[in-house]
Amino acid sequence: MQAYLLLTVFVSGLTTLGVELAASRLLDPFFGNSLIIWATIIGLMLLYLTVGYMVGGRWADHDPRPGTLFQITAWGAFLVGLIPFISAPVLRWSVWGFASYDIGLLAGSLVGVLVLFSLPITLLGMVSPFVIRLALQDVRHSGHIAGSIYALSTLGSLVGTFLPVLLLIPNIGTRLTFVTLAVMLLLVSLGGLLLSHAKRQPLYFLMLLILLMLAWLWHGSPIKASQGLVYETESSYNYIQVTEHADLSGGGNWRFLHLNEGQGIHSAYNPDYKEFPLTDGVWDYFLVIPYFNNPPYRESQVGSLLVIGSAAGTISKAFSNVYGPIPIDGVEIDPAIVQTGRDWFDMREPNVTIHVQDGRYFLANSTKKYDVISVDAYRPPYIPFHLTTQEFFQEIYNHLNENGVVAINAGRTATDYSLVEVLGTTMAAVFPNVYVFDAPDYGSPLGNSLVIATKQPTRPENFAVNVQYLQQPLLQIVVDRSLHDAHIRPLIPGNLVFTDDKAPVEQVIHRLILRYLTGE
Repeated sequence: MQAYLLLTVFVSGLTTLGVELAASRLLDPFFGNSLIIWATIIGLMLLYLTVGYMVGGRWADHDPRPGTLFQITAWGAFLVGLIPFISAPVLRWSVWGFASYDIGLLAGSLVGVLVLFSLPITLLGMVSPFVIRLALQDVRHSGHIAGSIYALSTLGSLVGTFLPVLLLIPNIGTRLTFVTLAVMLLLVSLGGLLLSHAKRQPLYFLMLLILLMLAWLWHGSPIKASQGLVYETESSYNYIQVTEHADLSGGGNWRFLHLNEGQGIHSAYNPDYKEFPLTDGVWDYFLVIPYFNNPPYRESQVGSLLVIGSAAGTISKAFSNVYGPIPIDGVEIDPAIVQTGRDWFDMREPNVTIHVQDGRYFLANSTKKYDVISVDAYRPPYIPFHLTTQEFFQEIYNHLNENGVVAINAGRTATDYSLVEVLGTTMAAVFPNVYVFDAPDYGSPLGNSLVIATKQPTRPENFAVNVQYLQQPLLQIVVDRSLHDAHIRPLIPGNLVFTDDKAPVEQVIHRLILRYLTGE
């Protein structure tokens, strides 16, 4: 029996950490992925485990029987398996809160989902102190026994850290990951009940049947129902959706790439156009950023492009159609997004090379230089901090040709440019001139700005001088929109410069969201 108790500790530790990691993926499609979400998950999990340790120790002293332990683990496993199914209506409720930016509804739904983990994690926290009490026969060896049990639990947690991320979630999805972890622990519990309390086993065997039936009945339904959904998948990095909507002007159907909470569109493509159409989105304006260089600067001088955060290839497709088959490197950290781009967005241009890497890693290991670098790796509302720092922009500077230019896509509200300002201020610590190009928001309270920096010292009037000589029809359309609908100005730097050591980007975004919600 003692060997079986050790197996129970190992699988319980594996399940606990597996649930913690799967919890983040359960919330990603609705709340995104950020430090605040991770802090909330980890903090509450530790709280639940603390309660479990205390209650489990007292319970074990009161009723030190193996049968009691295996009933606890069975209920813990069963409740873990129920999490993705019970949480579904709460998650749908949270979508409304996020879409309307109702802070009360958003906070309430987040707390509601996390409360779902309180009982199962508390039960799993009872396992180690309970097993110590059962295994302890001689107080002279209590330290050795307790140390061995906690070491085995931690070893199980180590396996549980990598199993969901590397194997389960990418191959079977989040819901079935919960079910798989639950079934593993439930089978161990049933085996323990067979050895210690056989009369109770049929009741708990019913739990296993319920979980398997739920997994079978719910398998194949959308994780998060969205209007126009044509494809969804999960990867180690993202929850991915492709939606399709009719063009209101009668030009076929547009496909859009959504990630995680789905509040931003990361790529757009219209398969019904034989030639590339403009998207009327922020991606179009990347086409004209080279013309902030000193005049005369002509179309033929755009000879290479690097896209950090290539997503499904909207920017690279635009440059290929406007400037011809120039060499383009796209960097995208998520291989599932790359495959989605190839399958649904026709990201197959022969001049485009996709590198499945982190943007900083690519820059650190590449010697290439480019005429244009675009950075569109930000996942609204949050931004990977290491792509916002002075060190990052220095890497960008080093990879630009002498007349090179870089543009960063940044979110804002109609009146709050705090994120745009801090990114521009950080870029200004490296580049001689920085400009802000506000893409048209057409009356929306939310919008995007391109923060543009030139490697050479430049002047604001360069853009108007250079674009009057452009011949490409699509470029002329973008220029007309830029001059009439967009707002272009030099950046007025602030005081805050992000570095690798200190880049409180999430604080900036949280304040921006709070000001928007409160109407300040």
